[in-house]
Amino acid sequence: MRNPDSWLGVEVRHLAALDAIARERSFSRAARTLGYTQSAVSQQVALLERIVGARLVERSSGPRPVSLTPAGDVMVRHGRRVVDQLAAARADLAAWSAGSAGELRVGTYHSVGAKILPRVVGRLSAALPGVKVGLVETPDEGQLLRLVERGELDVSFMLYPLADGPFVAVELLRDPFLLLVAEDSPLGAEGHRPTMADVVALDLIAYDRVRDATRPETHLRGTPRVVFRSNDDETIHGLVAAGMGAALLPRLSVDPAHPGVRALELDVGLPPRVIGLAWHRDRDLLPAAREFVATTERVCAELAGEQPVETHRR
Repeated sequence: MRNPDSWLGVEVRHLAALDAIARERSFSRAARTLGYTQSAVSQQVALLERIVGARLVERSSGPRPVSLTPAGDVMVRHGRRVVDQLAAARADLAAWSAGSAGELRVGTYHSVGAKILPRVVGRLSAALPGVKVGLVETPDEGQLLRLVERGELDVSFMLYPLADGPFVAVELLRDPFLLLVAEDSPLGAEGHRPTMADVVALDLIAYDRVRDATRPETHLRGTPRVVFRSNDDETIHGLVAAGMGAALLPRLSVDPAHPGVRALELDVGLPPRVIGLAWHRDRDLLPAAREFVATTERVCAELAGEQPVETHRR
């Protein structure tokens, strides 16, 4: 068996080279990504294979893409954590060097950006005028959390359940789902709340790039008919108004002033969407990030009409 002490010779550049090959499936493209020569990347991977005592890369001749061996898959999975941890450390040092000034990098998605962020950013700017808030928006909260893990975001809005990873999270707001229907829909007449049977019988327009655990339709009994998926709330409202289908939307995403639609309370027992803020558990939150978290808690408590909820850490 390989002497464990030999593993002390593994360097971050070896792991970065293997990671680049795994992503690019090519030694030449990996070299361009890292700014190395192709021979340097080959040497680093070869040295890593000698240290760990296993072949990690399946070399191929010709135009076929390079692939990893099963041992390479294991190694790259662990190596990415090391590379990401180093990136987080670099972000921490850069943030402390900037002091109370600099940029606070926040991940967000559409409904949060429309209903919560403007109030938070306005208050934060008044409290900490030297801090600039940089926003990254994507409907894929998994991508946002990966940016948190690599130190490219300081905090990010997310949805519970919290994805696996080196994260700490605070619960902000419970956002119940409503049924968005066309204005002339017979549902909701005389105060009737749609039931599970009512909803399952509908054609639904649903969100696209979200985790299965956060999809409301996964909590329905039976198999709903999803006729279209989109992450654009305006598109969903327009299609519902046009009669294409109904939509299960969290309250924050509903525009009550949109023409041609009605939002109905449900008698279905759907669990609410639980919004939170997450950050890297191994990074120290700077004063600006702590103030952002506290301000967001206050804003969400106002939106919910209650005091800030208890912090949940993981």
